[in-house]
Amino acid sequence: MFSSMQVAALRLKPGQDLKLELEQFVQDHRLEAACIVTCVGSLTQAMLRLANQSEGTIYQGHLEIVSLMGVMSCHGSHYHLSIAERTGQTFGGHLLEGCRIYTTAEIVIGIMPELRFRREHDLDSGYRELTIEDF
Repeated sequence: MFSSMQVAALRLKPGQDLKLELEQFVQDHRLEAACIVTCVGSLTQAMLRLANQSEGTIYQGHLEIVSLMGVMSCHGSHYHLSIAERTGQTFGGHLLEGCRIYTTAEIVIGIMPELRFRREHDLDSGYRELTIEDF
């Protein structure tokens, strides 16, 4: 499916929670279908759910955001985050609440007004997966 894209940008400040602020942005703007285009910034704490794990893992220190991606919708969002610590070692997984901004997070969001994203149970995977509808 194809859609035109509008772009929004926001900057998060020290101490804010990355996931909570993204979700608040989605709700405030009633986004039906959007995605993270890019993000640069840093964290003092990151909470990630690593691949095939049921619980989150916490990372603390001065952490660089090297990648943030995701699909966003008021019907359910899905984000992945990669962070690098001071030696460059990188960790990535599902973004959870508890990621605290250190200096900034500069985020560009693409908004697709002709689409609607939903998350529905998928019999093959057993998880709530993305469904895409014309809006």
